[in-house]
Amino acid sequence: MTVRSLIQAAITLAGSEAKLGDACGVSQSAIWKAKKAGRVSGELAVRIDWATDGAIPRHRLRPDLWEAPTRGAVESHGHGVAA
Repeated sequence: MTVRSLIQAAITLAGSEAKLGDACGVSQSAIWKAKKAGRVSGELAVRIDWATDGAIPRHRLRPDLWEAPTRGAVESHGHGVAA
């Protein structure tokens, strides 16, 4: 999946660009611009990860900043303690 399609998936999960923006603490236009550009800042990647409860993980949006969790590892999204 491309970053653009991952952002679209996050929008779909949230219900709209505006709702995703609200959940991320940014404007609807910031979401639209990220989708159009096909890239997000590290901060927005984290916010989308949190807003989607990990369904769209930060490491998929910015693999240059975060590695994918290794098999069997538990990834914490701030909703508890990783095992």
